[in-house]
Amino acid sequence: MVIKQKNLTAFGIKFYVEQGGKEVARAYLYLMKNDLHDQPFGYMEDVFVDEQLRGQGVGTELVKELIKVAKEKGCYKVVCTSRYGKDGVHRLYERLGFQDWGKEFRINLE
Repeated sequence: MVIKQKNLTAFGIKFYVEQGGKEVARAYLYLMKNDLHDQPFGYMEDVFVDEQLRGQGVGTELVKELIKVAKEKGCYKVVCTSRYGKDGVHRLYERLGFQDWGKEFRINLE
């Protein structure tokens, strides 16, 4: 068996909020394509809100903007991962329309 490779490109957008010159919230959207769909899909990564701003709607607005841009870019879905024990984050994602679709498996390479 010969396993071949083909380079693909992804496009990333960083969404962030600053207060007093300091980044206090962020999320990344990566746009990728595969051979199963004509449209790209979005991968949401590294969503963070400073502890002092949590519960004030900052994360909600950040993720809503990310979803809006993903739609504008033609994505057919946005996926993300979240660790166990992050119940507040999970509730936020579910309120915004995300569904619990399975489990994340990971291997750290460093």
